[in-house]
Parts: sequence; C-alpha cells; structure tokens
Amino acid sequence: MSFPPSDDKHEGGADGTASGERLAPVTNLRDARRSGASHGGAEAAASASGHPSARRTSRPPVAFPRADEESGPSAESGDSEAPAAGERSGKRTSGVWSRSFLDESPDEAAGDDGVQPGARAGDSRSGSRASNVSMHQLARRGMSRWELSQVLAKREIEPEIAEAELNRLESVGLLDDAALAVTLVYTQHNRKGLGRTAIAQELKRRHIAPDIIDDALAEIEDEDELERATELAVKRIGQLSSYDDETAKRRLNGFLARKGYSSSIVRQAMDVAFASRRSRGVRFQ
Repeated sequence: MSFPPSDDKHEGGADGTASGERLAPVTNLRDARRSGASHGGAEAAASASGHPSARRTSRPPVAFPRADEESGPSAESGDSEAPAAGERSGKRTSGVWSRSFLDESPDEAAGDDGVQPGARAGDSRSGSRASNVSMHQLARRGMSRWELSQVLAKREIEPEIAEAELNRLESVGLLDDAALAVTLVYTQHNRKGLGRTAIAQELKRRHIAPDIIDDALAEIEDEDELERATELAVKRIGQLSSYDDETAKRRLNGFLARKGYSSSIVRQAMDVAFASRRSRGVRFQ
C-alpha cells in the first residue's frame, strides 16, 4: 500500500524504497489480537445503539432444535439407529403433534357411540328436513299418521328418521288421529251434510283405526242425524218441483243415500219433505 507523497523528505532505506513513497505502518501480531478484542466490543456497542455499521456484521447461523431432540431422553441416549446428520439435513420434520394426529385410529376418531361425525351430521340434516316437511303439511290441513308418513316417503326421507319424526309429533300432540277423526265428523256432518256411512268411509280412506272411527261417530246423535237429513230433503224437494211425485221421490232417495244416511233416516226425511210439497202430477217439458 502506498500513500501520496508528503512534504517530508525520506531517504531510501535498505529495502530500496524510493524516497518519495510512504509505507504503511506494520502492526505487531500480538497488538492486532488485542485491538481485535477491543474492536469486537465496539461492534457490540454499535449493534446495541443501532449504528448502521452493525447491519454489515455477519451473524453465525442459528441451529434450531429438531423434533427428535425435543422428544426428551430418547434423543440424549445416543441411539445408534438415529439417522445421520447428512440424512436429516434438508428434511422438514412434521412435529410431535402431527405424528400423534396421523397415528390416531378410526375408533378414536369416532365418537363414544362409534358413529362417525359425518354420519351424525347427515342424520341431523335429515331429521331437520323431516321436521320442516311435517310442520309445513300440518300447517296446511289436518293429517293422519298414515297420510303424513306417505308424504315423508315421497320426499325420500329415510324410514327410520320418518318413524322417529312421527313419534315425536304424536308425543307433543301435533299428530293425533283421534282428534282428527272428531274434527272430520263435525265438519263432514254439519257443513257437508254427510251421514254416518259416508263419514266412516272418509275416515277409512285416511287410514284411521276402526276403533277410533267408532268413537268419533258416536258423537253424532240419532236425532241430530235425522234433523240434518230432513233439512237436506226439504231443500232438495224444492228443486224437483217440475217432476211428478214418483220421479221426485226416486231422485230424492238417491240423493240422501249418496249423502250416507241409512234407509230409515231417508224414509223419515222424505215423508217430511213430501208433506210440504204440493203435488201437481206429472209435468212434461
């Protein structure tokens, strides 16, 4: 290393250096070691103070502990079967928790009842769907157990889930064949003017049990049935005024029979109706 010439005059020495050149000072090795130690302390202080020169300081690589070293005494026992350092380099360990998760058996993954969580979730969704379908149908009109079961079957609800839903609705009183039968007897008799026979056929069509049908029909008294049949007969005879007695009688008899009244009830109702009708004989139009 050479420096620019200074004003001082130097003579050539024994090494043949020109007088116009200045040599770098030579530092003793022992002094260099001492200055290196002090320079290291200065770098540490500069790093602590955030000096820019601290960024250029090279840092040694940090070795992170491996999973087999964290596992405990097995890593310190010096097992000869452990892989070499060269074989472990460049491979990423999965960790203790991931190995335990992967080693989990199917029985442990399932619940206490041995049912997979996915199966339980599917059953829950099917049960919720069955409940929604049932409540929607019952909100529209009264249904018997058999009718609602047919609706659930058409919606492709599993038989076990449908049966459980029907039992649940019966337990809370939302599905009651006996109450439905009584309601149908009232509406069919008072509003539509049907007799016992026609009402019984309607209840059988809806697959209500025979004993429930008998109990519901017992709500209709004989006097009430006769009174309702007579009202229908008197109203109908007014519409048959253009026919003679025989024709009107035949038509009226068929009308009351189709309404589900017994022969005795029909006969009594027709007598009252013809008594109020003035016969004009046969009329041709």
